[in-house]
Amino acid sequence: MADKLRVTLVKSTIGAVPKHVKTVEALGLRKLNKTVELPDNAATRGMIQQVRHLVKVEEI
Repeated sequence: MADKLRVTLVKSTIGAVPKHVKTVEALGLRKLNKTVELPDNAATRGMIQQVRHLVKVEEI
């Protein structure tokens, strides 16, 4: 497993399920095409799994 994950918001949250919008915001993503580096743990992976259709993930 990687030490960190680079997560990028590639699709807008407009029209998305409200729970998914909150999950994307909790990941630290506010604007389209913005990237954050997050620790690679079970909690982060679960959040990414929930919104996998909106984000792109790279292992660092």
